[in-house]
This record gives sequence, structure tokens and C-alpha cells, in this order.
Amino acid sequence: MSKVNNNTINRTKADGTIPCFAKLNDVPTSPRKMRLVVDNIRGMEVNRALGVLRFSSRKAAALRIEKLLRSAIANWEQTNGRKTEEGELYVSRVFVDAGATLKRLRPAPQGRGYRIRKRSNHVTLFVDTLNNENND
Repeated sequence: MSKVNNNTINRTKADGTIPCFAKLNDVPTSPRKMRLVVDNIRGMEVNRALGVLRFSSRKAAALRIEKLLRSAIANWEQTNGRKTEEGELYVSRVFVDAGATLKRLRPAPQGRGYRIRKRSNHVTLFVDTLNNENND
């Protein structure tokens, strides 16, 4: 489980904006596969990231990340009380953590059972304004 610094979440910037985030829990995809999609949009401007996700070859993961990104944008608009302008927001941080693993048995020869691990993950995505980029 990753530890998020509360100072970065509750910090008001010099221009009055607050970085916002959205979380997606218990996604029934392996974290390794989800990271392949997430790594493509890290650090991108949000409209460009939505375009990359729309044409991603990994559709199942990309659709979930696209909805998560739209939720983070809506959270930013709600928190800061105004609509975003073109090119204002970017994906500042995004990470994938392993979730619960369901363990199942598959019948195998000679009375044995092979273990099947059905993995899940948690995705956390932060958006921030481009002109207030901080290197923490």
C-alpha cells in the first residue's frame, strides 16, 4: 500500500488552485497490465492523454483509466470552482498498486490442483495545473 503525503493533497497553490486526484479500487486486471497503459499518459496534458487512451490497443484498461481521468478533471473543477481551459491541466502523478488476489484451483493430472491467481489493482491519478508544476 502506498503512502500519500497529506501535504500534497491539501496544498493550495500560489494562484489558488488545488491539485486533485481520483481513485479506482479493485479493478479486475493484473497490476502489470494496467501499468502498461498508465505509463503512456504519465506527465501528459489531459486532452492529449484522453486521445492516447482512446486509441490504445489495451481497450479494457484504457476505458477504465479514461473514466478515472475524466473523474479527476471533474474533481479539479469542483474543488477550484471553475472550468478547465485548454491545456491547463496535466497528469502530475499516477500509480498502480496491487489489490486483493483471489486464489482458485484448476484441476490437474493425478489428483493435483494448479493454483490460479486472479489479480486486481488500485489506480490513483493526480491532476494539477501546468503553470504550477512542482518537482517534489
